[in-house]
Amino acid sequence: MFDVITFGSATQDLYVKSKKFLPVLNKVFTTGRGIYFEYGSKIEAEDIVFASGGGGTNSAAVLAKLGLKVAYCGMVGNDCFGNSIIKELDKFKINTDFIKKTGKKPTNISVFLTYPGKDRTVLVYRGASDILSKKDIPWQKIKNAKWFYLGPFAGKLANLTEDLVNFAKKNNIKVALNPGYNQLTLPQPILKRILFKVDILILNKEEACLLSKISYKKEKKIFGKLDRLVSGICIMTKGGQGVVVSDGTYLYRAPSLGLKAVDSTGAGDTFGASFVAGIMEKDDIAYAIQLGMANSAYNIVKFGAKEGILRKGQSWPKVKVSKELCSGGKCQTKI
Repeated sequence: MFDVITFGSATQDLYVKSKKFLPVLNKVFTTGRGIYFEYGSKIEAEDIVFASGGGGTNSAAVLAKLGLKVAYCGMVGNDCFGNSIIKELDKFKINTDFIKKTGKKPTNISVFLTYPGKDRTVLVYRGASDILSKKDIPWQKIKNAKWFYLGPFAGKLANLTEDLVNFAKKNNIKVALNPGYNQLTLPQPILKRILFKVDILILNKEEACLLSKISYKKEKKIFGKLDRLVSGICIMTKGGQGVVVSDGTYLYRAPSLGLKAVDSTGAGDTFGASFVAGIMEKDDIAYAIQLGMANSAYNIVKFGAKEGILRKGQSWPKVKVSKELCSGGKCQTKI
């Protein structure tokens, strides 16, 4: 039996650092800022780093290092990057028997263009991970897991979310969901069915606003809406501003550790997986928050989504967690 089986993307990440990536202000960019370099030129890179990423493998690595028995279920290309990812997961002692290889598309690739400061631009190729289909899931072999951890699913892969959640509920498997845009924009009837069956929902600030359709400045109203949609625990991470968690009656708040970020890639995956590990260990929300905040803080001070993460038995600092009743003395009645 596995403690956790994770689902989501497996990506080969490539970090390219160069002072030649120059900032520019221009209204043509959505944010008003961009980078430029001379057309047709060769750009000198000061450093280059290869690392694996993707929500499915990142969360698996975190859970495995915290001492849990973990498997990853996903798809990679039948190529050198796919083989490299599998070898790395083996080093983490993550079971890779549920990984499918395909010749239809190469392994997912993300190229991070990093420049002075902590800014970056990412070139994303969505490949093999996003064509995993229902027939590729070894359903009979995964039914004895204690938890499913579902990371962001892009493209058509998002349609698998309800199948996995329904299968989990049928087999008494608990579900943690860290959804991406394509899952959050599924047809409303499907999304509502999914959310009500989830045990832990993990969102960042932007995703919480997208789902609730409420400004991030109105946190209690956001959680009032989320608590009507989700029967379990709801989480909203806020980057350097910390995290807020609701269990339906109380709101728990915690600050970040305040460590200077070198690379925030995978920080959300690290927090979410650590929170689940904390709940599995002690069934204590405050403890799970502390573990998540410490692990994600250690993660962002290293390049690579799987670097710096805590191992089982390692000591770590605990942030202060405050607790308050939801608006009106209790959260909105769940549907």
